[in-house]
Amino acid sequence: MAITSLHFLGAVGTVTGSRFLIEQGDHLVLVDAGLYQGQKELRLRNWQAPTFEVSQLDAVVLTHAHLDHCGYLPALYRAGFRGPIYATPGTIALANIVLPDAGRLQEEEAFHANKYGWSRHNPAVALFNEEEAIAVGALFQPVAFGNDHHISGTLSTRFDTAGHILGAASVTMTTDAGRRVVFSGDLGRSNHPLLLPPAPRPDCDVLLIESTYGDRNHKDMGLDSLASAICRTVERKGTIIIPAFAVDRTELVIHAIHQLERSGAIPIVPVIVDSPMALAALKVYRAARDRRDCELRPEVFGEEDPFTTARLSEAATVEDSKAATARGDSTIVISASGMATGGRVLHHLTKRLPDPRSCVIIAGFQSRGTRGSQLAEGATEVKIHGAYVPVRAEVVAIDAFSGHADSDDLMAWADTSREAPQTSFVIHGEPEASTALRTRLRGASWTAVIPKFGERVVV
Repeated sequence: MAITSLHFLGAVGTVTGSRFLIEQGDHLVLVDAGLYQGQKELRLRNWQAPTFEVSQLDAVVLTHAHLDHCGYLPALYRAGFRGPIYATPGTIALANIVLPDAGRLQEEEAFHANKYGWSRHNPAVALFNEEEAIAVGALFQPVAFGNDHHISGTLSTRFDTAGHILGAASVTMTTDAGRRVVFSGDLGRSNHPLLLPPAPRPDCDVLLIESTYGDRNHKDMGLDSLASAICRTVERKGTIIIPAFAVDRTELVIHAIHQLERSGAIPIVPVIVDSPMALAALKVYRAARDRRDCELRPEVFGEEDPFTTARLSEAATVEDSKAATARGDSTIVISASGMATGGRVLHHLTKRLPDPRSCVIIAGFQSRGTRGSQLAEGATEVKIHGAYVPVRAEVVAIDAFSGHADSDDLMAWADTSREAPQTSFVIHGEPEASTALRTRLRGASWTAVIPKFGERVVV
């Protein structure tokens, strides 16, 4: 019987770069292949050679389609990986939207860096390109929720709903010795307006639990704060810019504006979704609603479309995008990326941050070191495309829009199983958040550990 070990290659001391390698004899399985985002010292890890032989990697198991969990897949493909990638159908549908968009952005940023000289690298190159991001999509193999599935050697897996975004799963890996290792993935909040709460935590011997909000609780869904910010900005004839993740966050924001319009809490103004990826993701969510997907709340299946507003339009082209913030009337522009690390939203921020009439709404968690984090913390200027842009616009941070479970949600989920794990590893959080959740777990008489980056343990 082979020894099974777990190697922590990401999401340790930070919320990004989710990567965990399971080794059992000659078999290697990677759970998540995420991009590092945020501070430069973290982003540089994306360029480091893997600590394992890529050609010997049997498979990848994916919890969900956010870039910090799947965005490294095209880089693995570039390095020679051609094995299966197991994920739920919802995750596959969204990842095949997210990854090509990321490849296109990588190429665009390298092009502009070389053209305008704002990179220290000469020449600047993309970590991966759109072609590789499309090609890796052919490796996906769908696995339904609740079914045991053989992965490699004697390793098997099961996906359970995580309630974070469409398709998001907690993953149970079972070894040849019958040991059960559960990866929480990113867990959703108990009162997510669109998705049902996560399935109960499976019984396990080892648990890896995320801690994004391990040190705090959400207050509410932030509708009052959103309404106030919109009303103030419209009154002074400004533009509202909302950096939003294309997957789930955009849907949540549109749903919130839809509710506020129906209640009369905000005036009816044009709402422009300026992200090709977000528009594609909206189609996936609408298709899930049409087929009455088991992950969605029953109330989503009502007569009204929850993914629209009274004056919703789409910026499908670059010209549409440029026109979005050139309008004379007050407009709400929802654009990726959610942490303002790249994408079309940077052009809107460049134009509107110096305008005191405008408002930037930061909707949800922001990783340390990102532009979104800097804005939420009161930066007076931010650097975009090599130049500093003054911040004179109003900035409103609405943390409650996050799709992540808060501290109480995490503890409630951990307590849904009848048995405590022998060991729990607290991951996917800033140090303060991970430490706070570890303290709460230890208070429940659990053995709770914050692993070190690169640490290897026997499971």
